[in-house]
Amino acid sequence: MARAPEPAAALLPTEPNGVEMMAKFFRALGDPARLRLLEFLLHDEHTVTECVEHVGLSQGRVSTHLGCLADCGYVQVRRQGRFAHYQVTDLRVAELVLLARSLAADNAAALAACMRITPAT
Repeated sequence: MARAPEPAAALLPTEPNGVEMMAKFFRALGDPARLRLLEFLLHDEHTVTECVEHVGLSQGRVSTHLGCLADCGYVQVRRQGRFAHYQVTDLRVAELVLLARSLAADNAAALAACMRITPAT
């Protein structure tokens, strides 16, 4: 079982709207397509077309997800002519997703039974 953080360590930010910002941070990761895109963009730069082929969604849906990830600072976009190239901005994203994967695996039965959080559509 994992240990709790040290009592002196503040878990949540104390500035105004800090907790809301953290919740928004996690909501940006709360979509399966965005998680697949983050993994795809982790080590290499890819165009929207390549992202569409990878996740199997329409160009419009992929562009919306990439826009969300870019707006939230998870990926950066480099424009070259009429093409946009995306790549993960900060490799700590991989650490975060790996930690979430581990926690989700440890709580798989509870997550599967949870009816309060609906799957992304």
